[in-house]
Amino acid sequence: MEFDVKDLGLAEEGKRRIEWADRDMPVLAKIRERFSKEKPLAGKKMSACLHVTAETANLVRTLKAGGADIVLCASNPLSTQDDVAAALAKYYDIPVFAIKGEDRETYYAHIKRCIEHGPVVTMDDGADLVSNIHADYPEIAEQVLGSMEETTTGVIRLRAMERDGALKFPVIAVNDAETKNLFDNRYGTGQSTIDGIIRATDILLAGKKVVVAGYGWCGKGFAMRAKGMGANVIVTEVNPIRALEAAMDGYRVMPMIDAAKEGDLFCTLTGNYHVIRPEHMLEMKDGAILANSGHFNVEIDIDGLRKMAVSERKGVREFVDEFTLPNGRRIYLLAEGRLINLAAAEGHPASVMDMSFATQALTAEWVVKNAGKLEVKVHRVPKHVEDWVSTLKLETMGISIDELTPEQKKYLSSWDIGT
Repeated sequence: MEFDVKDLGLAEEGKRRIEWADRDMPVLAKIRERFSKEKPLAGKKMSACLHVTAETANLVRTLKAGGADIVLCASNPLSTQDDVAAALAKYYDIPVFAIKGEDRETYYAHIKRCIEHGPVVTMDDGADLVSNIHADYPEIAEQVLGSMEETTTGVIRLRAMERDGALKFPVIAVNDAETKNLFDNRYGTGQSTIDGIIRATDILLAGKKVVVAGYGWCGKGFAMRAKGMGANVIVTEVNPIRALEAAMDGYRVMPMIDAAKEGDLFCTLTGNYHVIRPEHMLEMKDGAILANSGHFNVEIDIDGLRKMAVSERKGVREFVDEFTLPNGRRIYLLAEGRLINLAAAEGHPASVMDMSFATQALTAEWVVKNAGKLEVKVHRVPKHVEDWVSTLKLETMGISIDELTPEQKKYLSSWDIGT
C-alpha cells in the first residue's frame, strides 16, 4: 500500500485520537455498522480530499466498511493531524497522502495521487480535487458518478462551474444540507475558531473589539461565541439581508474601512477574496490580530501586507507572524492566513462532525444507488437523508419530539380549510 505521511511512529497516538472521536460520533457508527453488512459501496473507487482529522478518519473508516476502495489526501496544507494520518495508514490500511505544513508542490502532488487512483466517486473540501480533475483529467471526469462538497467555498466554486457550463459530473452540496450548515458551520466553526485563536495567541477575548467579516452561518457562530466570552462584536457584510440580521442580533455593523480603526481582533469567514486589504491594515491599531476561518488563505491580502510591511518577523509565537507597517504599527497574522481552527487547533468537535459526516456517507450511498440518473448540476442533499440523520442524532442525545397527528397531516396538505 502506498502512502505519504510524516512519521508512522505517530500512529499509536493517532489511533487513540480516532477512537476518542468515535465515542462522540454515534450516528456515523450506526451507519458504519450497516455499511459493513450491506456493502453499498462495494468495488467503487473513491478519492477524498478532506481535512485529515480524527473525525475524518471515522468517515473514511465508514466508507471502507461499506466496500469502497478509498484514498485520502489533505484539503489544506496546514489542516492535517499527522498522528491521525499515520494511524490510518498503519492500523486501518487506508492510503493517505497528507503531511501538516506540506509545501504547495507536495500538496498538489498528493491531490494528483488521489486522482490517479481513478475514482468513480469523490469527496471534496474546497473543490481542489474536482477542479483538478476537470482541468487535467477529462477521461476520469467522464467516469465520475458524482462528488460531495463539504464547504461553502467549494460550493461557490462548483456553482460557478455549473453556471459557466464547465461542470462535467453531478455534485452534491453537502455544505448546504441543514444537518451540516446549521450545526457544523454555526456551532462547529464558532467554537473551533475561538479555540484556534486562543491557542495561537492566548489573548483574553473579554473586552476586546472583535471584527467578524461575513455573517453567514460560520460568521454567526463565531460572532455568537465571541460575544458569549465578553467581546464587543462588530460585523462587516456586503449582503444587506445578512447585515440587517446582524444588526437585529445586537451587533454593530459597519464597512471594513471603519471597523479597521476600532478592531483588536479580525476574523474573516466569507469564502471570498481579499476581504481585508492594505488600505484596511493601514487604519488598524498597533497590535491588531488578523485571523481567517475561511477555507482558503485568500481572504486576507497577505501579499499586499508583505509588500507594504517594512519588516516581518516569523514565529514570534507558534502560528503568529509579526509585520511592521510604514506607520510603525505592528500587525499579527495567525497561521499564515490559513484556516485558524484547523491550523492552530483540532477543528470541529466530533459530536457536530457526526452529523456532517453521517450526511456525507449516506449521500455517497445515494449517489452510487442513483448512478447515471443524476443531472449534471449541483444538487441538494436528499430530504430523507437529512431526516434520518437529524432523527437519529436526537435519539443519541436522549431527546424525543412530537409527531403530527393524522388530523394535522390532513390540515397541512389541504387548501379548503379556512376560518
